[in-house]
Amino acid sequence: MDYLCYAGAFAAALAVSALLLKVFIPVLRKAKLGQKILEIGPNWHKCKEGTPTMGGVFFILGIIVAFLCFFFIGGGSFYGNGGRVMTVLLFAVANALIGFVDDYVKLFKKRNKGLSAPEKLILQLIVTAAFIGAMIYFGYIDTNMPIPFTHKSVDLGLFTYAMYLLIVVFYINGANFTDGIDGLAGSVNLVITVMFLLVSLAAGDRGEGVLTFAVCGALCGFLIFNFHPAKVFMGDTGSLFLGGLTAALAFAFNCQMLIFVFGFVHFFEAISVVLQVVSYKLTGKRIFKMAPIHHHFEKCGWTEVRIVAVFSFVTALLCGVSYWLIVTA
Repeated sequence: MDYLCYAGAFAAALAVSALLLKVFIPVLRKAKLGQKILEIGPNWHKCKEGTPTMGGVFFILGIIVAFLCFFFIGGGSFYGNGGRVMTVLLFAVANALIGFVDDYVKLFKKRNKGLSAPEKLILQLIVTAAFIGAMIYFGYIDTNMPIPFTHKSVDLGLFTYAMYLLIVVFYINGANFTDGIDGLAGSVNLVITVMFLLVSLAAGDRGEGVLTFAVCGALCGFLIFNFHPAKVFMGDTGSLFLGGLTAALAFAFNCQMLIFVFGFVHFFEAISVVLQVVSYKLTGKRIFKMAPIHHHFEKCGWTEVRIVAVFSFVTALLCGVSYWLIVTA
């Protein structure tokens, strides 16, 4: 029964996501709800201007529909592990709502940068604090912080929760930065979700299994339209959803500190931005040709397809390491 639910969730999410995108991409284009390419971006990205954005809305709808249908068809409930997977999904959706507001401001209020950095950060901190509070309330996490690559943990008291808060918010923003070229964020997060899919199967967690199968199906449906040359972008709605989802899954499986391993690409993207800004403010010089780091590789002559392939391959290797560490813990 479980495997029928998994297959059904994957197929339903793929079908809903692909169908909605097929129908609404022309609608978005006709309504001129397209991406505005900033002057500071790579000049060869100008040809992408006008490409419909907010595609994340449609694959998120595919995930929610498929998950709810097959989770409850399989006898799922809000109790026990069901409460945990619902907390994960609600956190992802809350981040998507922040992204939706950001995309809305860009498209309808004509503010190219959307929400200001402080506005977005405050909202992310509030949502993440609520998520961590829920995980504590339901007994899924405590002050014992797991030490990566060991079977040990260290009790840091309340400082543990503060660390989790900062790590998760930084990771989610890294996922947002990763969404900068065709197919990159979707491919990297698909690889990460496949890892959690395998973890859920190994652990026998049906709720997380249905959710991860649904996410994989929806992302496959989205990537049909997002691979280079992209016909639609996911927008902040999609990238913040995926960042929140994969971060929350790490907490659900008590492997939150492995986020530095499987999420290396997201951290790499975010750190490159921080280093670039700090270096320029302190010395007037840039470390990279352009940040986030995927634009540096573009400036070095890499094609978008090559960047997606290399970043996804690196993520796959690190997800393999993470999977081994999780199942042998």
